[in-house]
Amino acid sequence: MPKMTFIERNGTRREVDAPVGLSVLEIAHKHGVDIEGACEGSLACSTCHVIVDASWFKKLAKPTEDEEDMLDLAFGLTKTSRLGCQIVMTDKLDGLVVTLPAATRNAQG
Repeated sequence: MPKMTFIERNGTRREVDAPVGLSVLEIAHKHGVDIEGACEGSLACSTCHVIVDASWFKKLAKPTEDEEDMLDLAFGLTKTSRLGCQIVMTDKLDGLVVTLPAATRNAQG
């Protein structure tokens, strides 16, 4: 089974099983990683914002315009920011590393 690593807000690295077909958000929730996902992965918020390790960023499919619009609302946006609900695990992503931002911004209100 593929693995991925979350770098948590306190700097702790947590390597977890990452079943193919699940999103990074779903994988985080499965393993108790502190990613909110307020819209439950419906691409209506930015609370599952993750910062993808630069070496992995180019291996991901390009974000959709809708994802880019939601990313504009994310706290601490970087050049390798993505929404965890939009990154779906594949065998090619075995070893993926993402960092949780220092905070999240829930604009759903």
